[in-house]
Amino acid sequence: MRPLIAGNWKMHGSLAEAASLAGAVRAGAAGAPAAELLVCPPFPYVHLVASQGGAGLAVGAQDCHAAAKGAHTGDVAAPMLKDIGATYVILGHSERRADHAESDAKVRAKAEAALAAGLIPIVCVGESEAQRLAGEAEAVVTAQLDGSLPDGFAAASGVVAYEPVWAIGTGRTPTEPDIAAIHAAIRANLVRRFGKPGETLRILYGGSVKPGNAKAILALPHVDGALVGGASLVATDFLAIAAAAG
Repeated sequence: MRPLIAGNWKMHGSLAEAASLAGAVRAGAAGAPAAELLVCPPFPYVHLVASQGGAGLAVGAQDCHAAAKGAHTGDVAAPMLKDIGATYVILGHSERRADHAESDAKVRAKAEAALAAGLIPIVCVGESEAQRLAGEAEAVVTAQLDGSLPDGFAAASGVVAYEPVWAIGTGRTPTEPDIAAIHAAIRANLVRRFGKPGETLRILYGGSVKPGNAKAILALPHVDGALVGGASLVATDFLAIAAAAG
């Protein structure tokens, strides 16, 4: 399957910086033909980045509401994101789960809304450091998958992103065998849930992915791309990670 290299810009950048970064990534996208490239800017810049035109770069958002419309001040509905050019949406990121008390059930409802709007959900799962040290990483991730993925996930080519909470933005990464073990467990879960289609769903690794470690991580079994945080804010770094997928 074609790897997906997704950039999560989080709450960074200005209008001018978003335009410049997206333009630089688009300009270099031809150098990484083996991978599909995706950037997920903050809400105010999704339309700008999507409307720049040009092939080789998909655009997504970092969250959506579970309702298609309504009295939800400050929230953004999935159909609105589709309307302004988004094709993907990140859901259940650990920062959302922690900062906004998002449960698996809430993530599942958002994923259902994304599917209904024609967006591809990227559902994030991952354990804390305490859970890993207690030997609970696989059980935690499996429970998150069971609670967060809706029934239509496989039919819509949904994406799972494994991001160990303790590795996000810290510069630390699990060992390669640990990454491979969790990705194998995720694959087994997807096959159990969805049958044969679960074999072809993409599973991304995220958590301090950099040009220096990308090639080794992307070569691991069942690692079908990367969800990139800080390195996605530097076009040359992001493109180097994408090139490593080839």
